[in-house]
Amino acid sequence: MSMPPMPSARDADMDNSPDGIDNEPERYTDGRSGYRTVFISDIHLGTPGCQAKALLHFLRCNPCDTLYLVGDIVDGWQLRRRWFWPQAHNDVVQKLLRKARKGCRVVFVPGNHDEFARHFLGHSFGDIEVTADAVHLTADGRRLWVMHGDHFDGVIQYAKWLAHVGDTLYELTLKLNRHLNSLRARMGLPYWSLSQYLKHKVKTAVNFVSDFEKAVAQEARSRGYDGVVCGHIHRPEMRTIDGTLYCNDGDWVESLSALVEHPDGRLEIVHWGDAWSASQAQALAAGKSAKAKQVTVA
Repeated sequence: MSMPPMPSARDADMDNSPDGIDNEPERYTDGRSGYRTVFISDIHLGTPGCQAKALLHFLRCNPCDTLYLVGDIVDGWQLRRRWFWPQAHNDVVQKLLRKARKGCRVVFVPGNHDEFARHFLGHSFGDIEVTADAVHLTADGRRLWVMHGDHFDGVIQYAKWLAHVGDTLYELTLKLNRHLNSLRARMGLPYWSLSQYLKHKVKTAVNFVSDFEKAVAQEARSRGYDGVVCGHIHRPEMRTIDGTLYCNDGDWVESLSALVEHPDGRLEIVHWGDAWSASQAQALAAGKSAKAKQVTVA
């Protein structure tokens, strides 16, 4: 998938705050605006696996007219078990509120992990709309049904206790994966996702994903929509199923992906992992250069 041109460092971080949270480029340096629409889901704020800093980098670099938060933004399940809320997670919340305050339309469709927000459907918090689902009209006239997707997960609907067990095992897998990738990084090897590997290789997981995608597309078709945008299964995908467009925007735990709509209505899945890694490498190099200059001056 292609990646949009990056704003300059000055555009992305010219404010006085240390993390750059209060500055966002409204236009790229060559005068072009950002995306018409951005869809993100499964951020899982409140968990160690949440890639909050990568998401902040994505949000700063990609202004948009409308932002859909397609569920599991805050992980209430994990927070009930153990409190985890570092500053970067605060920064994400503040960034989303600021985008809404600055004129971006922000629509929050709660998922199963932040189902507590379903008690506030129809309300707005800091100009962020809370709704059970939404209908998005693309620039080229397609009607897309926007919803999280947990209602199409039989485990969530009929055996919620099993879903909680699975969630705990998933967190354990992510923890193991962090240690594994720390070792791989020291060996000069790229990031590798154990859970994504299992999702693609374990037959039952593959069948679940396929059944989920077909069920979601079929329901969207029965409701008269041209397509559907969802999250929930942490697998970015965009394909046509029996004439209906199925889009899953992925997650910000492993995939670091979003679904974006260009000004002409063209839809695309953007994977931000490489851009984030490049940004970190650039920052590290800049830090080393600054340190070397200080040593030279001294």
